[in-house]
Amino acid sequence: MAKKKTGLGRGLDAIFLDNTTDEVQSGVIMARISDVEPRASQPRKQFDAASLQSLAESIAANGIIQPIVVRPNMTGSYSIIAGERRWRAAKLAGLTEVPVVVTEADDLRAMQLALIENIQREDLSPLEEAAAYRRLLDEFGMTQEQLSKSVGRSRPAIANSMRLLDLPEEVRVYINSRELSEGHGRALLGLTERADILPAAERVIREGLSVRRTEELVKRLNASHITADEEPEETETGTKVDYCADLSRRLTDRMGRRVIVKEKGKSRTVTIEYEDNEDLDALIKILIGGELDD
Repeated sequence: MAKKKTGLGRGLDAIFLDNTTDEVQSGVIMARISDVEPRASQPRKQFDAASLQSLAESIAANGIIQPIVVRPNMTGSYSIIAGERRWRAAKLAGLTEVPVVVTEADDLRAMQLALIENIQREDLSPLEEAAAYRRLLDEFGMTQEQLSKSVGRSRPAIANSMRLLDLPEEVRVYINSRELSEGHGRALLGLTERADILPAAERVIREGLSVRRTEELVKRLNASHITADEEPEETETGTKVDYCADLSRRLTDRMGRRVIVKEKGKSRTVTIEYEDNEDLDALIKILIGGELDD
């Protein structure tokens, strides 16, 4: 497969061994695996066990083809900048030594290199990538323009990525487990009521809704808030009877369509809105528990 062009320039090519020049190869040394340790600030936090085991078997058979990039610690050991997955797999394979490229890098440069390598390899989950962007901006004081140039992403793409961090923690778990996609997460952020996000996310998973259908669900939920003419009437004691309003909200949340329950005098009505014929067919199936006979 052709390598994806990322617009990252030769910054990593000068460190990673995609180009096998004599200058780069001469920087490779063998280090005891016990002297190499991961960084706590590594952007990637999740490692798939099955994929890691498969890599370990490959390393046991063929060795580590691409060295691990590290920087020296004050204690004489090394901290991983890029290649933690290879290091973990090497430990699983029982290796006692690993090939490394030692480079001098401060915290900011190490974070940049780790993020860029993972983006190049498409190894980060959407939330890991978003968290790395946020850290580079907040902790290391980079501007959005500097970040955009460093990682080869547009400023809008970076902003959209970081928006995922505003999702409730429970919904972020669904994205990390791939039950929801990044597109689902962005669609759910369109809900005006934050309390609606988790129930909506659970419905998306339960019904297997596409991103497009999720966007439609969000539009319906945003339009479902009770308006002034739907407010319950005052009682003789001056307190409002909110049964219909509460029922309207709960039915709207459950059905994903605007539902209005009204009581006026002797009139009792339930109004259910739908968007198109396809949505109407789905609504009928819900109401009658199956297909409508011809």
